[in-house]
Amino acid sequence: LRLHLSSSRATGYKGVQQCPSGRFHAGHRVDGRRVCYGTFDTAVEAAVAYARAVGEYQPPAPPPIVAAEGEVAAEAEGLRLHLSSSRATGYKGV
Repeated sequence: LRLHLSSSRATGYKGVQQCPSGRFHAGHRVDGRRVCYGTFDTAVEAAVAYARAVGEYQPPAPPPIVAAEGEVAAEAEGLRLHLSSSRATGYKGV
């Protein structure tokens, strides 16, 4: 999760404002309309809600495929791999 830091905001986070009550509001504008993601006790909680809402959550990347698995997957899909002795990967175009 990547929080959006902002040097121009008093809270330090994009999409987060402090309410008169002292709590923190997360939201932003979509097509000119204000979208609210909630009110939170801390600026960090509001920043997390903002980041999740605007799609910044990045699930962990799948583990890399080893060469043997790649060959099996390519064969299963009806693809033909082109070998190359001049490429570091051993395959043409990769």
